[in-house]
Amino acid sequence: MTQRLKRMILKTLYIVRHGQTDLNKQGIVQGRGRDTDLNDEGRKQASQFYTAYKTVPFDKIYVSALKRTQQSVQQFIDLGIPFEKLSGLDELAWGIYEGQPSTPANRAAFLQIMRDWLEGKLDVKFENGESPNEVKERQLEALKIIMSHPEEKEVLICMHGRAMRLFLCVLTGKPLTEMENYPHQNLVLYKVTYDGDKFEIVDFNNAAHLKTPELPL
Repeated sequence: MTQRLKRMILKTLYIVRHGQTDLNKQGIVQGRGRDTDLNDEGRKQASQFYTAYKTVPFDKIYVSALKRTQQSVQQFIDLGIPFEKLSGLDELAWGIYEGQPSTPANRAAFLQIMRDWLEGKLDVKFENGESPNEVKERQLEALKIIMSHPEEKEVLICMHGRAMRLFLCVLTGKPLTEMENYPHQNLVLYKVTYDGDKFEIVDFNNAAHLKTPELPL
């Protein structure tokens, strides 16, 4: 029975959010237009994740086009694991609100757009930004690339918070209005299996690795 179950799992996706940046720490939205670096805490989180998962035989790593994702999994890349940048994995673009301080007016604007999205108004977006439906379209293109390599059985994907919420909806066939059902923090893990028919989340919002010591340098 166990062997049969193993044969049914065609691909396993380890999906993580990038480590902390200074803008994360300050509560400032980065989005697709802010190509920020990890801070000291983010680098520590990356090392903790590596320590916990360095024995997983990853066949491929996929990151977004924003450097904070590659920085978060660089220790795996340094092992010689091939990696690829996919802009379809980029964070949702928050337009004119990217990099702006968290003022009462800005917070009110975010609360309103979240209400709109949860009510099904998934084409709504900020000026110069992206809507959930637009992000879904580029994620489907990225997913097509990832799934076009059946030889890649164990795959590590590093992406972004809001984009990850949407991506998990896409994978599990849930409407995007359920995006808030997928909580996250920096360097949290969602493990998703694919059996040839459907994706299933088998490890939900796992942050246990962030409680373990980082690997000494």
